[in-house]
Parts: sequence; structure tokens; C-alpha cells
Amino acid sequence: MPYGAKSRCQPRTRNVESNVAVIKEALQSVFGPVLPVLVGASIGGHIAVQYSSLFPVKALLLLAPVRLREERLKQSYSSFKFPVRIIIGSEDRVASLEELKEVAAMLPDAELIVYEKASHAAYLERSDRFKQDLLELYNLAEQLPRV
Repeated sequence: MPYGAKSRCQPRTRNVESNVAVIKEALQSVFGPVLPVLVGASIGGHIAVQYSSLFPVKALLLLAPVRLREERLKQSYSSFKFPVRIIIGSEDRVASLEELKEVAAMLPDAELIVYEKASHAAYLERSDRFKQDLLELYNLAEQLPRV
């Protein structure tokens, strides 16, 4: 996502709508009409959820996402008719496990996955497990009927 302290993506902006537009353009130019399995980490998870509330996706993998309890997003969760997996480290000090439990409960097909003894970058600290979780979600999404 074109955001974050260490991001090298351009354009670099904190504007959610601009970031969603960048994702839309990139997905259309690379994948065309194919529905994506979207992955977003931290604030990128927020942006991925924003995108998914506006455009169809095949599945959504959120890595220690933040800002998911905004009212407009909460109102859209019942329309998420695709699998969502949320990963957080048990020692994350940025994203809130309790908030993510609430969000997972609002989503029709969500699973919250906790990586024990991992921090905000749990997907980097437990990269083998992350790869397995990503592939399982992708395989699940590929088996679902096309909407």
C-alpha cells in the first residue's frame, strides 16, 4: 500500500480514497477482470477493507489491521460475502486483539488467527506460518463459486 513510515510506494499519501484509487488502477492494469485475493498490513489493512467495501474481491487477508471500527466500514461488513482472515501477533502493541475479535464477529466469514509471541509484524516473524495461511486462504477462495 502506498502508505506507512517505511513505504517506498508512490504516490505516498495518507488519503484513503487516493490509496483505494491506486489499488483499483493497479489491480485493473495487472489482473483485468480477475477478482483479487487482497492482502493488507496495518493501515494497509484498513485501506484493503475500504477497497473491499466498494469493489468485489475473492478473499481478504488482513495483517494486524487498524482503524476497522469506523462506522461506515462496520455498516458494510454484512455485505462481505467472501472469506476474511485476520492475523495478529499476541504481543502486538499497535493493533488491538480485542478490537479485532469484535471485527471478526461482525464479518460473515471471518477467522481471527493469533500468532503467539509475535509482534505487529507477525507475518514477518512467523513467515512460514504466514505463507501457509495465505495459501490456504487462496486455495479456499479459488474453490468458491464465481460471483
